[in-house]
Amino acid sequence: MSRTRARAHTRVRATTLAVLLAALAACSPSGSPDPQDGEAPGAAADRPVKVTVTPEGDRVPAGEPVRVTATGGTLTSVSVTDDEGHRLTGKVAADGRSWVSDRKAVPGAAYTVTAATRTAAGTAKSTKAAFSTAPAEKVNKVDWRPGAKATVGVAQPISLVFDHPVKNRAEVEKHLEITTSNNTEGSWGWIRDWSGRDRVDWRPRTYWKPGTEVTLKAELNGTDSGADGGWFVRDYTTTFTIGARQIAKVDLDRHQLTLVRDGETVRRIPVSGGTPGGDKRSWRGTAVLMAKEGTINMNSETVGLGDAYDKMVDYSMRLTWSGMYAHAAPWNARYFGNSNQSSGCIGMSDANAAWFYGQVRPGDPFEITGKDTKGVVDPGNGFGAWNLSWAQWQQKSALR
Repeated sequence: MSRTRARAHTRVRATTLAVLLAALAACSPSGSPDPQDGEAPGAAADRPVKVTVTPEGDRVPAGEPVRVTATGGTLTSVSVTDDEGHRLTGKVAADGRSWVSDRKAVPGAAYTVTAATRTAAGTAKSTKAAFSTAPAEKVNKVDWRPGAKATVGVAQPISLVFDHPVKNRAEVEKHLEITTSNNTEGSWGWIRDWSGRDRVDWRPRTYWKPGTEVTLKAELNGTDSGADGGWFVRDYTTTFTIGARQIAKVDLDRHQLTLVRDGETVRRIPVSGGTPGGDKRSWRGTAVLMAKEGTINMNSETVGLGDAYDKMVDYSMRLTWSGMYAHAAPWNARYFGNSNQSSGCIGMSDANAAWFYGQVRPGDPFEITGKDTKGVVDPGNGFGAWNLSWAQWQQKSALR
C-alpha cells in the first residue's frame, strides 16, 4: 500500500473517532455537573447544604428581620428563639431556598437559629447558628387607656401616650392592631397630649355600639421610635367592653345636665357652669369622662387661676387634663339652674352629685353647649377627639 493511501486511512479513522466522541457527548444528560476527582456519579446532589443566617455576629443592630437562605438544597423548617424562649415565627418560601421572620430582632437578645435542610438526593440535616443584638441605649415606654377588662362608655378612645418622641409614626402605627366583635370602623390619629408628649388615639367613626368587645395588640417590641425616641422593648395588649349608651347633655345656657340612657331621659339635674367673661368659663364640645376620682383636693393655683379656691371636693369626675370636672358644689347652691358662677367646672348639689356619680362610667360622653365658653375641648386635653369631624380625624393617621 502506498504512503498516500495509508495517510488517507489514518485521517478517516481519526475523523470517525471524533464523530463518535461528539455523538457520545451529545447523548450525555444536559446540565449535569462534572464529577469531581474521585467523586462517584450522583455525589454532587448529596453535598451538604450551605445555610446562611443574617444578621450574624455579636451585638449587631436590632430592628431587622432574621433571614435564612439555603444553597445546594432546600430548607424544610426554621426555628429562631431568644434566650428567654420567645420565638420569631416565619415561613419557608415556596422554592425552599429562603425563610424570613415575621417580626424583627429585638434589642439586647441572644438568638439561636436551627435550620432543617434536605439535599437534592434527599439527605436531611440540621444546622445551628447564633447571634446577639446590641441592647437599647434608650427605651420608649407606653401609658395606655383603657385598662384591661374594663367596661367603658360609648365615647372611650384607645389612647397610647409615649415617654419619648415618636418620629417613625407610620412604622409604629403599622404595629397597632384593633379587633372588635362587630367590625367597628375607626382610625388612629396622632396628637399632642396635654403633657406635651406624643400620643396616638383610636376612635370609632361614631360612638361605640353597646356590648362591643375590643382588643388592642401593640406588637412594638423591636421597633425604633426614631431620633431621640429610643426602642420599644415589649408588646402591649388590652381588652375591654363597651357598656350602655349613656350621654350627659350639658346645656350651660339653661344651666341643666340631662342624663340620657339608650335614648331615654333618665334625669335632669340643675347645674352651674363656669363664670362668663374670663378664664373661669367652661369648655364646650364633647368631653369624655376620664376618671371618677371621688373626694379630691382642688386648688385653683394648679390651673392658673390664682388663689380663687383650695378645698376638698366630693364626687369628682374628671373631664379634661386642664382641670374641668363635674362634681358636688354645695357652696354654689343658690346658682344651680339659674346662673353660671363656678371656676369652670359643672357643679351640682351633693344629692344629685352622689346619684350621678353612681350612674356614669369612664368613657361616657359629655356633650356641652353654651354661648359664653372658652372654646372647644382640644383633642389632647383629655379625650377631645370627638370635636373633630371624621374626615379631619382620619387625616391625623400616619398611614393616610
